[in-house]
This record gives sequence, structure tokens and C-alpha cells, in this order.
Amino acid sequence: MKKYRCVVCDYEYDPAAGDPDGGIAPGTAFEDIPDDWVCPVCGASKDQFEEV
Repeated sequence: MKKYRCVVCDYEYDPAAGDPDGGIAPGTAFEDIPDDWVCPVCGASKDQFEEV
């Protein structure tokens, strides 16, 4: 699975780790994250992420 980076703060979403604090289970592809999810570091919306 591909990793995605927040263009605002450089947080990198790793599908293997997910975002447990944000309700995203490990193994969740970025494409499968709900559209209302936000960056856990800076609060940027999902559309502020780019593939790395």
C-alpha cells in the first residue's frame, strides 16, 4: 500500500500503522479512509495529502 504525506506539516500516513487515535485501523489504505478524516498533527483535510 502507498504512503501519503500531508503537504501542510509533512506528516506521513503509513497504511501499515494506520491512525489508531483517529479511528483508522492498521492496514487501512489511504483511499479507504473516510473523507472527513483529518491529519492527526495539523488538522488538514484529506485532500491536502499527496502520494509519496
